[in-house]
Amino acid sequence: MRVDIITKEYPPEIYGGAGVHVTELVRALRKRIEVAVRAFGAPRDEAGTTSYGVPAELLSANGALQTLGTDLEIVGDVAGADVVHSHTWYANFAGHLASLLHGIPHVITAHSLEPLRPWKAEQLGGGYAVSSFIEKTAYEGAAAIVAVSDGMRRDILRSYPALDPEKVRVIYNGIDVESWRPVEDSALLDRFGIDPSRPSVVFVGRITRQKGLPYFLRAASMLPHDVQVVLCAGAPDTPEILAEVESLVRDLQAERDGVVWIDEFLQRDQLCALLTAATTFVCPSIYEPLGIVNLEAMACGAAVVGTATGGIPEVVVDGMTGRLVPIDQVQDGTGTPTDPDRFVADLAAALTEVVSDPERAREWGRAGRERAASEFSWEAIADATAALYREVTGNGAPRR
Repeated sequence: MRVDIITKEYPPEIYGGAGVHVTELVRALRKRIEVAVRAFGAPRDEAGTTSYGVPAELLSANGALQTLGTDLEIVGDVAGADVVHSHTWYANFAGHLASLLHGIPHVITAHSLEPLRPWKAEQLGGGYAVSSFIEKTAYEGAAAIVAVSDGMRRDILRSYPALDPEKVRVIYNGIDVESWRPVEDSALLDRFGIDPSRPSVVFVGRITRQKGLPYFLRAASMLPHDVQVVLCAGAPDTPEILAEVESLVRDLQAERDGVVWIDEFLQRDQLCALLTAATTFVCPSIYEPLGIVNLEAMACGAAVVGTATGGIPEVVVDGMTGRLVPIDQVQDGTGTPTDPDRFVADLAAALTEVVSDPERAREWGRAGRERAASEFSWEAIADATAALYREVTGNGAPRR
C-alpha cells in the first residue's frame, strides 16, 4: 500500500502543531507502509518527499489563490497512490481533487476548523471565505476524517452536520518522549535572564486569537510578584494582535520584573530546557483541538495549567497533571469567554495555586510525563492510522 500525505508544513518549515503531527506520523508510518510526502515549500532532500512552490503566475495573488495553485501542482503526482491523506485546509483541496481524479479514498486529519476560527477574516479577508468553502467541500467528500480528540470530533459534527458520524474517527495526537524530555541547561536560563531559584510560568505558542495570550498576560499581573513570566511567542497572525500583545507586555514589565519575552526560534532542546525549568506551563487557549504543546510540556516534566476547552481536558488531568481552568464561551465560533474578567481571574487563581506549591507542581510534572509516555505514543497512533487506511481501501475489518 502507498499513501500520499499532503501537507503545508513539513521539516524544516514547521510553525505549528499540524507540522509536528505530520512529521512524527510520517516517521512512524514509514516503518509500516510506503509513504510519499507532498509538502508545500522549498526543495527538500528527504527520500520519498517532494516539495511544491507557488506557481510563478500566482506569486502576487491572494494567499488563498496561491494555496490553490500549489494544490493543483500536487494533484497529478498522486497518481498510483492507494490513499491520499491531507492535513489542514491548505492541503484539503489537493486531497479532494486527487481523490476524484484518481479514484482513491481521501482521508483528512482535522487539526482545526475554519468555522471555529472566524477571526481569520482579519488575516485573510476574502481568502477566509475560500478556505471555508474548500474545507467544507473536502470534509463532505472524504472517505474518513480523523479527529485528534473527542472534543474535536464533536466540533466537526457540529460544524458540518451533513457528515456521516461514522466517518469521523478519533486518533489522538502524540508525543515522542525520547525527544521531548527533561533537559537541564543553566547557561540558557542565564542567557535569557531566567532565575532558576524563582518560580516561573512558561507560555509557548503563536500569537493568535485562539491561543489566548492576551488573557494570560492580564492574569499574569495578578500573580505573586516573585513569579517570573516567560513568553516564547511569535508568528503573529495580524499586526493588530501583535500590537495588543506588545502593549500588554510593556504594561506587565512596567509593574514587575522577571517578564521575559523570547521571540526568536528555539531548537527543541532549548525549549525542553525552558519547560523543564518551569514551575508550570500555561495553555490559555480559547480554541484547541487537542493541544500538542501540552504534551510537549508534560513530556518535559512540567505541570500544566490549561483551559477546560476542546481537547485539553483529554490531555491534562485536573489535580493529577495540573489544573483545568473553567470557561463559558460565546457560541459564535470565536470561543470568546462570556465573562472575560472571570476567566482571567480563574486563570490567575489556578496559576497562583500551582506556583505556590512547587513540590506538588513537580509531582504533577512527573505524573504528566508518565501519562504522555503511556497514553500518547506515536507507535500506537501509526497503528490506528494504518488500520484506517486498510479500512477505507477495503483491506481492513468492516466497521462495527
